[in-house]
Amino acid sequence: MKMKNKARLICQVSAAAALVLAGNAMADEAFSSDSKWMTGDWGGERTKLIEQGIDIKMDYVGEVGGNLHGGFNDDKTARYADQFGLGAALDLEKLFGWDNTQAKIQLTNRNGENISNDRIGDPRAGTLSSSQEVFGRGHMVRLTQLWIQHQFFDNKLDVKAGYFGEGEDFNTFPCEFQNLAFCGSQVGNWATNVWFNWPVSQAAIRVKYNINDELYAQIGAYNQNPSQLEHGNGFKLSGSGTAGTVLPVELVWSPKVNSLPGEYRVGYYKSTAPADDVLKDDNGQDAATTGNAFRVHDSKHGYWFVAQQQLTSHNGDASRGLNIAANATFHDKDTNVVDNYQSLMFVYKGPFDARPKDDMGIGFARIHVNDDVKKNAELTNAANGVSDYNNPLFSPIRETEYNYELNYGFHVTNWLTVRPNLQYITHPGGVDQVDNALVAGLKIQSVF
Repeated sequence: MKMKNKARLICQVSAAAALVLAGNAMADEAFSSDSKWMTGDWGGERTKLIEQGIDIKMDYVGEVGGNLHGGFNDDKTARYADQFGLGAALDLEKLFGWDNTQAKIQLTNRNGENISNDRIGDPRAGTLSSSQEVFGRGHMVRLTQLWIQHQFFDNKLDVKAGYFGEGEDFNTFPCEFQNLAFCGSQVGNWATNVWFNWPVSQAAIRVKYNINDELYAQIGAYNQNPSQLEHGNGFKLSGSGTAGTVLPVELVWSPKVNSLPGEYRVGYYKSTAPADDVLKDDNGQDAATTGNAFRVHDSKHGYWFVAQQQLTSHNGDASRGLNIAANATFHDKDTNVVDNYQSLMFVYKGPFDARPKDDMGIGFARIHVNDDVKKNAELTNAANGVSDYNNPLFSPIRETEYNYELNYGFHVTNWLTVRPNLQYITHPGGVDQVDNALVAGLKIQSVF
């Protein structure tokens, strides 16, 4: 090719690129459906900040839950809960020249009420899951993330330290459903008063070693401080109130199966904090019968399995297709209310050519209450001379709760997803006397 023709080709490519960039600039205006953010690119300033190492994070999650049928109280109503998030991800190599170093700060603010607390579940027992996963941990602003991360030895070793929760790195799982049993790190939902999920943070360190491109191992240490759950302690950084340390370890494998991505996790945690037995006293007798205090154990533990795998692509498009996921957790039977949990989910991304960014999902979950917890309630009722479920002094007998969800995620814009859903809860709270419940939900996710 002659130099004149090369020059002409370069000019043509440059002109085409300029047109694309101009189009993107228009698309990045506030409220543009093609923009990643509702507020747009701020006239290009947001992209400039990212190029300089500052990525502003603003998001919102709102969830409606309405009891359509059944539950403990069938007086129909709807409840709304939400969360605002504000933070920044920092590339410290771009900002200060610190090689392979990142940092993040994140604030969250939760508000609203939960339909599960008094309509779906018996308030004396509650529900094991929640029909609005965004509810919980108090109506207040919390410091959810404040950490720095650095990679060593050609990114083989990755160390993260600061304030954050276990579920950011261990037993991680996406949140494409509204019911808590299908959303986020499941260990934290069932490891009672041990593993604090988002939005609670703790002083922590996590060390990860990349064995190869598909496999890594990690270990962490998290300050177990129940006082951080208290209202007004959302910014608490001191160690006062520390009960122990949570020590998780995990092996993560991320293979390609038929060129489609998957992720498989197996892990174990131990809490060094003292934990009460759920049945026995110090003499090995039933505490509900003797009236003595429950035996105190010097630790508690559990383990988990997570599997996620894309099964199909859609007409050759790997961003679309059927995905399967499964979770299972198992917990210390001496000290934990829930001793095991399992779930199975299917999500199809891009089910329709006219809506290639939508998704639809269905999930099934089983949550089993420790048999010793059931026995303790039976003994408590016997000791109190109560046998009538309707007696306010009756301690409900809890066994197994089942949760189901069917949803469809409308990708309204690149910054807004609206996900209507139907949930069915069998034996809410694991209590057979509570009617099975049908809940209508609506989840709104937006990035500002």
